[in-house]
Amino acid sequence: MTSFAPDSIVLNRKLPLWYQVSQSLRASILGRSPRDPLRLPTEEQLAAHYGVSVLTMRQALKELEDEGLITRHRRRGTFIEPDARRGTPVRLLGSVDAIVAQQSGMTTEMLDHGPAPVPAELAEYFPDLGEVATYHRLRSDEKTGEPTNHARNHVRPELAARIDLDDLVRWPMTKVLRDVVGADISRITDTVEARLADPETAQLLQVPLLSPILHYTGVTYDTSGRPLDVAVIQYRGDRFSFTVTLDAT
Repeated sequence: MTSFAPDSIVLNRKLPLWYQVSQSLRASILGRSPRDPLRLPTEEQLAAHYGVSVLTMRQALKELEDEGLITRHRRRGTFIEPDARRGTPVRLLGSVDAIVAQQSGMTTEMLDHGPAPVPAELAEYFPDLGEVATYHRLRSDEKTGEPTNHARNHVRPELAARIDLDDLVRWPMTKVLRDVVGADISRITDTVEARLADPETAQLLQVPLLSPILHYTGVTYDTSGRPLDVAVIQYRGDRFSFTVTLDAT
């Protein structure tokens, strides 16, 4: 039986290895094609793929098993759960793959895109620009079709010229910038705050006007400290929660 082939990553030794591996594998699972096999490689094969110990790999797999993304059967192997619910709690610990995993595994519809003036509230991130490329997408639960969030990305024009819209329907912007465009991403800052749904958000997410939502702003920086992309995402408050874990080591 052919096994599912996860993406490769470069591990950051400052973060727990099991966490990075679990987030990378989670992103690969949620971003898989329906035609991909459901069976995962063995623990030993996955450990070799990621360059970690079997013990670390086992810890990463347990994280995904606890989330309900995989099931493990003695003697049969480990399998992806095709009906596992997406859009459940997001855990962030500072890796780019955590952001990719956060945004993966949903049906994406491109609502509109094109050049636009830099929004006044984002001017501090693009002081040298008068205009950015914007991409507005609606994400829905791929099983139920229920809208879960809508996102606007504001991207530097020189990067947008190398972005294929088909890639943005398939993958999160972070993955497209890093793996397709080749942007040298150094860090992403996340801000989450409680807000009330405005008329546009209420209509898109099919929630009552002024109902609670989670307002997320993510700023992606390159190695020179220059912002490449500012993502503004409105999440349904009844479908998402955010957990941030701080590593004391």
